[in-house]
Amino acid sequence: MKHEMRKWICALATLAGLTGAGGMILSAADAHLLSDIRLQRAADLLLFHAVAALALCGLALLVPRRGSWFVSAAGTLLSGSLIFACDMTLRAAFGARLFPMAAPTGGSLLILGWIIVTISAAAALWPSPSGTGDENT
Repeated sequence: MKHEMRKWICALATLAGLTGAGGMILSAADAHLLSDIRLQRAADLLLFHAVAALALCGLALLVPRRGSWFVSAAGTLLSGSLIFACDMTLRAAFGARLFPMAAPTGGSLLILGWIIVTISAAAALWPSPSGTGDENT
């Protein structure tokens, strides 16, 4: 695996960690500051997709032949969850939007991210065109 790819994977894992921390902060804010179902949903969304992104980073390291596909899926999931959760949080706390159509944009990115996960995992099942397996095998 190229060093450049490992840097991207570590960067995404860092962003996933920050996303998970944001989810915990929103959960605490919901419990102690502003009880609003949108805050709890935003927290759940961030936590769930942070864990999924970390799992995808692991798969990118495990299956380097399709690593960039798994990295793309992780980045798309994190982007979508952050946009969606930020919009819900702003609506709950201030009655404002992140930007027009933010929630549908974030939701669409989440759907796209899960489709990329599906395609990446399915593609990893097939051998490379040269007939050799993954470099790790």
